[in-house]
Amino acid sequence: MKFYLSVSTILLCIAPLLAQTPGTCAGMSVGAGANLNGYVPFNGSSLWNTDVSGANVDALSPNYITYIGAAVGLHADFGAGTYQKHTIGIPYQVVAGSQPKVPILFGLYPSESDPGPMSIPANALIEGYPQPGKGDRHVLALDKDGCWLYELYNAYVQSNGNWKADAAAVWDMTINAQHPYRWTSADAAGLPVFAGLARYDEVAAGAINHALRFTVPSTQQAFVAPATHWASTNTNPNAPPMGLKLRLRADFNTSGFGPQSRVILAALKKYGMILADNGSGIYISGAPDNRWDNNDLAQLKTVAASNFEVVSTGTVYTRANVPSGAAPTIQSFTANPISVAKGQPVTLSWTVMNGEYNIVSPLVGATRGDQIVVVPAATTTFKLYSTNQFGRAIASVTVTVH
Repeated sequence: MKFYLSVSTILLCIAPLLAQTPGTCAGMSVGAGANLNGYVPFNGSSLWNTDVSGANVDALSPNYITYIGAAVGLHADFGAGTYQKHTIGIPYQVVAGSQPKVPILFGLYPSESDPGPMSIPANALIEGYPQPGKGDRHVLALDKDGCWLYELYNAYVQSNGNWKADAAAVWDMTINAQHPYRWTSADAAGLPVFAGLARYDEVAAGAINHALRFTVPSTQQAFVAPATHWASTNTNPNAPPMGLKLRLRADFNTSGFGPQSRVILAALKKYGMILADNGSGIYISGAPDNRWDNNDLAQLKTVAASNFEVVSTGTVYTRANVPSGAAPTIQSFTANPISVAKGQPVTLSWTVMNGEYNIVSPLVGATRGDQIVVVPAATTTFKLYSTNQFGRAIASVTVTVH
């Protein structure tokens, strides 16, 4: 008799071996605003993690900078304390693989969202806490043992501990993940929000090893890699497309800035910042933390858009040339056995062609590999969602419990 361990079970078994290793997913600390201990999500080929200090300047760089406003100053949209009773920045929490997964109910964008369940605790911090109000209400949770990132937009916790959101995305932090073209995510550009946050733990360690996320008031109805979505009707080719990457000029003198600002500016020279949403002019995103020095961060306002240049974008995608291709093909999705007594295990197995990531709903969530063991408490129809950059395929199988 064969017995299959689920991928999540295997990860839980090996996690203790990695838990003390800085720079690994499992080596992150647990909790709200926890220290990542040197871990950088997504692999080295991700445009979030690419050194662009020597990259070519885009031919339209002066046009983009002029459109944004050459005199517009940089602004840290994060810090210590509160502003109008809201914390300043986008919070996150790191959870262990044992965190229960809960269903997600959807509002505006169900067809472009990843289904649950997701490892998001009922007490997860909502952007703007302790009084989130009517802002973006992002919720970000990192599963350190499974190495998944879960993100919600306009999120509200329900009385039973489940979550409701207008959009939700799951990201495999072990690969160079991408949402389907023309799909939003928890971010307007179809990007992972967390990847672009400035965090206190990395600044305190002396280096931010990834690009930062920023906003401008008006964007083009277009996107460039790594973005996959636009949020505009503006077709002016001089307006910045989502995903545009700005780099601080190498000759910009940072010696007069405070220690926290200097680390941020160094990252902007090496990794740049990626346009992710519509908002205030050149507001860079970060996580709230009472250890930020707001006076230090305020010095960033003296850095103008004219001190930046646009890194060569590659192809600008508009309605006329959005890439197309084959969505995943689910060749099989089976349950063995198909009928069981309550409390008995069932092995779900699948064969997928061209899938980037897979989600099994309910009970399982995002998963790697091609099979997993579940123990349904009642007759359940399981759905397999397989997604790549061109779309999604769905298959289902019903397990009868008697």
